[in-house]
Amino acid sequence: MASQEPVLGSSVHDAGQRAADLLAVLLPGPGRPAGRAGLIAVLRKHGEPEPIEISAADLAELRQAALDLREVFAANDVTAAAERINHLLSERAHPPRLTSHGGTSGWHVHVDGGDDASWADWFLTSSCLALAVLLAERQAAPAGLCAAPSCGRPFVNVGRGAVRRYCSAACGTRDRVARHRAIQAGTSETAVP
Repeated sequence: MASQEPVLGSSVHDAGQRAADLLAVLLPGPGRPAGRAGLIAVLRKHGEPEPIEISAADLAELRQAALDLREVFAANDVTAAAERINHLLSERAHPPRLTSHGGTSGWHVHVDGGDDASWADWFLTSSCLALAVLLAERQAAPAGLCAAPSCGRPFVNVGRGAVRRYCSAACGTRDRVARHRAIQAGTSETAVP
């Protein structure tokens, strides 16, 4: 069964990043191939203990959970994100509990169905819990999907500044350059911000 203690740290920011990373491999896009190997690599990166066993049924359930969670990342504003998180938690979450997985990790909160919950329940509920805390901390949408037309990669908003539009500075720059070139070529009337 999955733990919630990522190698990257035990903060809610790390759990939110784990959600974005898992979403990226479960719902592939440009440059992001699908597959069990990519999923297991992300779980390892975030500290999931070995052995990591993902069956074909687990993978199918995880992909469905990712489709549900994508709605939070795609929310246009904080209210829509909060409504989507609340809806998912009302359908899948159980009363919060502290666990250390029998002493194999530090104490942390779970809202899934127990230490034997399915991978999909763990992924969806732990991700929603992290995103809910981020939303409450920042009073802003906790996540997004890259606005670059050729990307769409999920990302987590953890900074204090304006809400992000791109998954990285590189994607933002590429998109602005492409729009600028399109304007210069006379193929677009859109102003560059």
